[in-house]
Amino acid sequence: MTTDLRTQPAPAPTTQRVPRPTTTVRTRLGSAFAMFRNRKSITGLVILGFFVLVAAFADVLAPYSPTQVDNTARFQPPSAEHWLGTTHLGEDVLSQVIHGTRGVIVVGFLAAIIATVIAVVIGVIAGYLRGWRSESLSALTNVFLVIPGLPLIIIVASLFDDPPLIVIAAVLGLTGWAWGARVLRAQTMSLRNRDFVQAARANGEPLRRIIGMEMLPNLMALIAASFVGTVTAAILALTTLSYIGVIPVNTYNWGTILNWASAQGAFRQNQWWWFLPPGLCIAAIGVALSLINFGIDEYVNPRLRSAGERARAMKKRGLDVNDAVTAVRTTTKDDA
Repeated sequence: MTTDLRTQPAPAPTTQRVPRPTTTVRTRLGSAFAMFRNRKSITGLVILGFFVLVAAFADVLAPYSPTQVDNTARFQPPSAEHWLGTTHLGEDVLSQVIHGTRGVIVVGFLAAIIATVIAVVIGVIAGYLRGWRSESLSALTNVFLVIPGLPLIIIVASLFDDPPLIVIAAVLGLTGWAWGARVLRAQTMSLRNRDFVQAARANGEPLRRIIGMEMLPNLMALIAASFVGTVTAAILALTTLSYIGVIPVNTYNWGTILNWASAQGAFRQNQWWWFLPPGLCIAAIGVALSLINFGIDEYVNPRLRSAGERARAMKKRGLDVNDAVTAVRTTTKDDA
């Protein structure tokens, strides 16, 4: 018995669901933060985290108040009672250094947050847009690029009897975003012509989603490098202004401790316990930020990243990284 296929009902159309790409925003963000997984970045983050904890728990860690005076212990070297010695008034240097860490961390991170947010907004938008809007934002960036930060802070500080650290951080942030914005603009101009950005634009994705979901994960390394560089510049600017006396000396940070030590002749009398600890703290936090920046640079630069991976692979095999001659494995008759 034969059946006429023409009389059979047509099969219902089946809709196949197109599989979504496996690369999600979470995986892209995870790969973007892979710059903090090398030894340099981890070491820098550990040192920086130590200073952040000291700043957060300064009231608990400090054995004395930074202004507590001990008339019987003036100009004393380090001892069991005062681990870092005392000042000319008998104040505990360790307590001053611990409390001074808070001002340094607050100004450094607050200025970096302000500068990074402005740099990301202006730099990414200027790089994505075209025409007069991009050129206007680029011209604004060039104007702020030549504005000197330190003289402006001196002028602003002269308007206050006791300028708060928030004002100083705001001035440092408002004058320190231009360089990061130029770098982000250039990288965004390179990304806007990539296939994934063009595909998102063709699908009708809004501008905020294209920038937030497609571009920013690919710019995380540059944003982190800009943030770290701004923290370093803000800390150096704060300590310098405090040392030269622009910021009132009653606001404790490492620069004001050096100012007091210099004014009381600690450098001439070789009272090293007064000026050496804050100087070493400035150097240590500078080294930490430099290590983080080196780690980010190694991740961003393909040549440095491949060289680092090759060096680590050679160390695992027991080979000398600095050896110019490549070790050749010799085969014996048994191997043959």
